[in-house]
Amino acid sequence: MPWVTEEQIREIKQIRAYDYLRECQPDRLKKTRTAGEWELADHDSFKINERNSKWHWKSRDIGGVSALRFLIEVDGYRFMEAVNLLKERAFVSFTQELPMPEKKPFVLPKPNGNNRRILQYLSGRGISESVIRYCLRQGILYESSPYHNAVFVGRDESGKARYAFLRGIYDNGGRAFKIEQAGSEKAYAFCVPPQTVSRRVTVYEACIDALAHMSLEGGRPDRYRLELGGISAPKEGEARREMKQPPALEAFLSRHPEIEEIEICTDNDFAGRWACSNIQKFYEKKYRVIANLPQIEGADYADLAKRKKEEKNRVQKAPER
Repeated sequence: MPWVTEEQIREIKQIRAYDYLRECQPDRLKKTRTAGEWELADHDSFKINERNSKWHWKSRDIGGVSALRFLIEVDGYRFMEAVNLLKERAFVSFTQELPMPEKKPFVLPKPNGNNRRILQYLSGRGISESVIRYCLRQGILYESSPYHNAVFVGRDESGKARYAFLRGIYDNGGRAFKIEQAGSEKAYAFCVPPQTVSRRVTVYEACIDALAHMSLEGGRPDRYRLELGGISAPKEGEARREMKQPPALEAFLSRHPEIEEIEICTDNDFAGRWACSNIQKFYEKKYRVIANLPQIEGADYADLAKRKKEEKNRVQKAPER
């Protein structure tokens, strides 16, 4: 490979990922509904801001600003391969001296006058009414206005809201609206608390999985049920690497020294199994760890709850013989 000086490397590190994509791979950029935000056509959980070039790949829980880090972490180039690619293309950075935008304060979406729509939506997904109403009473679930999203709220020890995940109840071309509220802190991710003292926490990839599993188990509020806010996993076939421990679980355990048992209920796909294995290895020396993935390959607990609901509906509609 061509020789590259340290000065050239320093200059290459200043090239922004957004400028690189705009000039060299514009066909990969796809506009999102958020102002100034783009995603990749081949990775829809990847988001990048055109103003400051900050990017985040949610499914892997990695991010950055530079084109160099993008090529290494997202496109899989080795360090010197990425350096020489940027050097050989004689890429010119369009970096502008722009003031960093202030971090938006966390504000919960405006609540709707009632929760009728999310009750209907979640019930249709197989979530029991008792589980939904338990979450409503705890102040960790409500319907927003004017878009009628289901809002899953994470609160701190004093009861103050510090996190919110919004899930649309209407599918748009087969894809539901899903986003964390601006300013959310993953350390206080959505968690269904137990009704009485518990030394057990069950962890899930998504909020709706927690409610679905709770429904499948009869709606018992007998333990903490914590959403991890997604997991960071390699693609199937990629080289193995160490998992970054979920910040939601790390923070939860630091606040709850009484916990003795961790039950892992990630999805039964490659990423979920990989995350389960890594969480198990990391925590098994200090906690009793139980792996309890859905029994169906490729499914999550939300899928199982929905299947059970659909089967129940078929039985009820079947004519008597």
